[in-house]
Amino acid sequence: MRASPGCLTRALPLLLSASMLATGTPVAARALAPIAVAGAMDEAQVLALLNRTATAQIAALKAQNLSLPNTMRQVAPNWISATFLIGLGRLARVSDESGARQYLRDVADHYNFGLLGGWSSYGMLDADNLAMGEVYQELYARSGEGGEIAPLRTRLDYTGQYLGIEPAPKQLVWWWADAMFMAPPVFARAAAQLHDHSYLTAMDAGWWRTYDRLWSKEHHLYFRDERFVDRRTRNGKPVFWARGNGWVVGGLARVLDTMPVKFPSRQRYVDTFTAMMASIATAQRREDGLWTANLLDPADPVGPETTGSAFFTYAMAWGINHGLLDRALYLPKVERAWAGLAGKIQPDGLLGFAQRAGDQPEPAVAGDHALYGTGAFLLAGVEVMKLGVPVSALPVAEPPRDAPGPMRLPIALRDRPSDPALIPAWERIMAERQAMVDLAYNPAAAKPADAPVPGPDGVVMPRITLPLTPPPVDQRAARASVKFAPYRFDDLLWENDRTAHRIYGPALQREEPPSSSAIDAWGKNVEWPFMERQLKTGKQHDYHGEGIDFYNAGTTRGAGGLGIWYDDKLWVSRNWTEYRILKDGPDTADFEVDYAPWPVDVKRTVSETRRFTLPTGTNFTRMVSTLHSDKPGPMVVGIGIQKKPTTTTAGTFTADRARGRFSFWTPTDPDKGAMGVAIMVDPAQIADVVEDSDNYLILVNVTPGKPLVYYMGATWSKSRDFHDRATWERYVMAQTPSFTPPR
Repeated sequence: MRASPGCLTRALPLLLSASMLATGTPVAARALAPIAVAGAMDEAQVLALLNRTATAQIAALKAQNLSLPNTMRQVAPNWISATFLIGLGRLARVSDESGARQYLRDVADHYNFGLLGGWSSYGMLDADNLAMGEVYQELYARSGEGGEIAPLRTRLDYTGQYLGIEPAPKQLVWWWADAMFMAPPVFARAAAQLHDHSYLTAMDAGWWRTYDRLWSKEHHLYFRDERFVDRRTRNGKPVFWARGNGWVVGGLARVLDTMPVKFPSRQRYVDTFTAMMASIATAQRREDGLWTANLLDPADPVGPETTGSAFFTYAMAWGINHGLLDRALYLPKVERAWAGLAGKIQPDGLLGFAQRAGDQPEPAVAGDHALYGTGAFLLAGVEVMKLGVPVSALPVAEPPRDAPGPMRLPIALRDRPSDPALIPAWERIMAERQAMVDLAYNPAAAKPADAPVPGPDGVVMPRITLPLTPPPVDQRAARASVKFAPYRFDDLLWENDRTAHRIYGPALQREEPPSSSAIDAWGKNVEWPFMERQLKTGKQHDYHGEGIDFYNAGTTRGAGGLGIWYDDKLWVSRNWTEYRILKDGPDTADFEVDYAPWPVDVKRTVSETRRFTLPTGTNFTRMVSTLHSDKPGPMVVGIGIQKKPTTTTAGTFTADRARGRFSFWTPTDPDKGAMGVAIMVDPAQIADVVEDSDNYLILVNVTPGKPLVYYMGATWSKSRDFHDRATWERYVMAQTPSFTPPR
C-alpha cells in the first residue's frame, strides 16, 4: 500500500516498558523496537503497530492466570473482553505475529465457548452477553466444529423470539445504543454461517425498534438511551456520546459485512450508516484528528477520547473500502484520525485516553486503557491497511477453513512435563485422548459439517447441519407416503418422490392458538420419504441432506389452503379435527380430514371434508373439498397462496385465468434456494382473482354439498426436478388435470 501524503510526519518511539493491563495495572516490562510513524498509513507500518499493540495487550492479560474473573480487570466472556477479541480475530486474518489465533482459542476453550447471563431473564436477553458470540463464530469459521457455536445458537434462539414480539412492548430488548455493536452482528453472522434466515429477520425487527426510540432525525446520531433524549450539557447542548455512536457505526459495519445484498431492508442500514458518518465527520477535532467524548459539545468534557475515535476511524475506513463512503471526501479524515490514534499509543504499547466503562461522556487521560479501546483500534487498523487496494464487494466472505491439524490440547497438556515423575501420568492422558480420536464417532468426519455438497444437475445444496440417517438400501425407491405425527403436535405428513407437504392438527391448535388450516410445503431432493426422520431431529427447519422446511405457512393459506370469501374477507377454519388414512403408498398417498364448523361473519356456518390424493411421479396433490353450510345458496371459496412464505419480500405470482393455472415463485435465498407453488382450478368456476394482506386468492363458485376439485402443487429449486421459475411454469402449463368430482 502506498504511503499517503499528509500523514504523520513525526516519529513515535514505541517502547513496551512497564506494560499495563487494560485497567492500568503494571506488569513486567517488555521492550519493543521503536516504530517510526512517518508514513504510518503504509500497510507494513500499520501492521507493525497493530502487532505491537496486540502483543502488548496479550502480554498484559497473560500476566494474570485465567480464573473466575474480575470482569473489569481480566479477560472474560463479557463485552469488554469480547470487543478486544473481535478486533484480535480480524487482525489474525492478516497476521499472527502476536499469537492472536492461539490466544483466542485458549480463551474460548477456558470458558467452554459459553456466554454470560444465565442468572436472570434480563441477563439472557442482554446484548452485552452476546458480544462474545462473534469470537466463537470466528473460531467456528476456521474449524467447522459445530460445538463451538452450540451454546450461542441456543442463546440466539432464545433471544430472537422476543426481538419482534407483537404487540411491541414498552420496554425494548436492545434499549441502549451500545447494544447495536454487541448483538446484531452476531445474529447477522449466524444467519450467514448457519444458513437460517430467521436470525436475520429477528435481528432486523430488533434493530429498527431501537432505531425508532434512539435515532435523532435532526442530528443523524443515536442517543445513548431514552434517558438522554432531553438531557443537555452544562452548555445547553444535546448529549451525543462519542463511544455510544461508535458502537452503532461499528455494529452497522459488522452487520453489513454479512447481510445479503438483496435483504429487503439493507438499504436502510446503508442510509443510516452514511447519514451517521456525515454527522460524525463534521465533529472531528482540527488539532489531532480525533473526537471528543461529547460529539456536539467539545467543552463538556474537554480533550480527546480514543475509544469513540477508534470506532469512527474503523467505520470510515470500512465505508471507503466497500464503496459506501466517498473516498475523496473521507480519506483525508481517516488519515488525520489514524495519525491521532497512533499518537495516543502510550509507552506501554497500549492505547491511552480510553474513557472508562460507562454510559455517557466522561474525561479521559493518557493512562486510561481499556480492552474495548484496544479492540476498536485493531478493527480500525485492519481497515486502514486496506485503503490502498480496490473497493471490495459486500458481503465479506468467511475466512477459509483451517487444514486439519494435530489433536487440540488444553494449555495444561500442551507441553511435556519437565518433572520426570509427572511424565507417566501425562503420557497416559495423551494416550487416552488419542484413543478418543481413533475410536469415538465423529459426525464431522462422517460428513463434513456445514460443507456445501453438489446436488442434482450440479446445484449447490444448502449446508448440512446434522446428516439424516438414510433408510435401508431396499427402502430407497420412489414412494408415496402419508403419516400421522402425534409426536409433532398431530401433523399429517404426505410426500412422494418429488414433493412434500403437511397440515396441522388439534394438538398444535391447543399448543399454539390460533393455528389454522394452512398447507405447508417442503422441498426434497430424494425419492424416498424423509419427513418423519427430519421432524424427529428437533431441527426441522435445517437442511439435513434430504429436504428442507423453510416455507412459512403460519396462519396464511400457505400452499393452497382455502376459506370462504365474504364481504371482501377470507373466513377460514382451524386445524383438522378428524383424519382417515385411505392408502399409505407405495404408489399413492391418499387420506381425508374433517374441519369443524366455522363462522362466516354472522351469515352462515360452514364445515368441510377434504380428500388429498398424491400419486408418485407428480408435484400435484388432487384436492376434493366438500363444504356444508347451515344456510342454502352458493358460496365463493378463496384458494390461497401465501405471498411471503420465505422472506419479507413477496414472490412472483402469475395468473392464467383462462386456463385456470396460477403459479408462484419465491425470492431466492442464497443458501436455501426458492420454492415454487401452483394451483389448478376449473376455469368455468372462477369468479375472480384477488389478494388480501397475506395471500393471492383464486375465487371460485361453489355449491354446498357438491365437491370442489382443484390441484395444489409445489417444488424446490434445489430438488431433482425444477431449478428455476420458467421451468416450473412450463411444467404447470403442461398439466392435464381432471376436475370431474368422484361419484
